[in-house]
Amino acid sequence: MANIMEMAADIIAAHASTTPMSKEELIAELNEVYSALSALEKGELMETGEAIEEAPVINKKKAFGKDKIYCMICGKGFKTLSRHLKTAHDMTAAEYRQKFDIPRSQSLASKNYSETRRQMAIDRGLADNLAKARAARAKK
Repeated sequence: MANIMEMAADIIAAHASTTPMSKEELIAELNEVYSALSALEKGELMETGEAIEEAPVINKKKAFGKDKIYCMICGKGFKTLSRHLKTAHDMTAAEYRQKFDIPRSQSLASKNYSETRRQMAIDRGLADNLAKARAARAKK
């Protein structure tokens, strides 16, 4: 089995081959990976950095696409985000909006998905049924 420093160097070499890094970033990353591998070998619990988790993986402009909406925590794309947030991140839509400063007016569903659902509701006459129900309620 390779020693920890060799394993850390291999991991950093693989990362650096796809991501441009300065000398200082390489050294810092090597120290972090070495510390993590050492802690794993000793069976210690590693501290996870909250600052890393707080930074969005994808920016707001790119997160809200026409066909997909991307999770700013993990970067995965979905038609709608609510179920993913609850199952994968144990977070409500309100908590997600607050964490990434997303206004309530911004839908957490892709534009095409919302349009498709809207058109389906119009085709089924759901707006007419709602108007009838409101009128009936107003009469009472």
